[in-house]
Amino acid sequence: MHKLLTLVFAAFLIAGIAQFVTAKEWQSGAEKVTLVELYTSEGCSSCPPADRWLSQLKQHPQLFKKFVPVAFHVDYWDWIGWEDRFADKAYSERQREYVRQGLVAQVYTPGFVVDNSEWRAWFRGDRKLPTSPEKAGNLRVKLEGSSVSVDYSQKQALQLHVAVLGMGLSTEVSAGENSGRELKHDFVVLDFRTKTGKGTWQLDLPGIPDVGQQRSALAVWVGPIDSQRVFQAFGGYL
Repeated sequence: MHKLLTLVFAAFLIAGIAQFVTAKEWQSGAEKVTLVELYTSEGCSSCPPADRWLSQLKQHPQLFKKFVPVAFHVDYWDWIGWEDRFADKAYSERQREYVRQGLVAQVYTPGFVVDNSEWRAWFRGDRKLPTSPEKAGNLRVKLEGSSVSVDYSQKQALQLHVAVLGMGLSTEVSAGENSGRELKHDFVVLDFRTKTGKGTWQLDLPGIPDVGQQRSALAVWVGPIDSQRVFQAFGGYL
């Protein structure tokens, strides 16, 4: 009996340690962290160079500190022969909403949006991300198990955006414009949720989608309820 109790206690202790280890906490400074959005598709032959460039940001020393990259795979190219497994019509609609709000000229891929402004300089060979010196407030994110707590220093009616990202993904494309190519992806949005609040939020993530990624990350940003403008962003590896 004593041995059994010892084993039970050890099991609870290990479980408690595992829960503690999985707890993550991030906090931005007061300076604005840049949100970098790429709208892309495995069905678009022009997209792989943009995907590769975004993947290079994994090696940047300021990743998740000065900028947060996210890749939204759109579904409007699925009809030409290849159905992108990461695509979601909600991501296509997000890009269209940028157009409706006058922040992006038109819907296209690859399309970059940096802090809710269209970034066409990438197509001219400019690889230096735009940054802002403005003070944006502190964003604190805590993840314990499936529970995400977010606190933002500006207490007003705001919209919270939370994206689970997949890193180190690859796809063997057998049809469409990229037929015969192996496409590699990072920062792919696998799950995306929004919630309104007044500077503090609590929400549950049902689980990290497993689509073969080597690693996962979390991206969080806040902005006004009636706009896709970004006030502050932050993120980190899970």
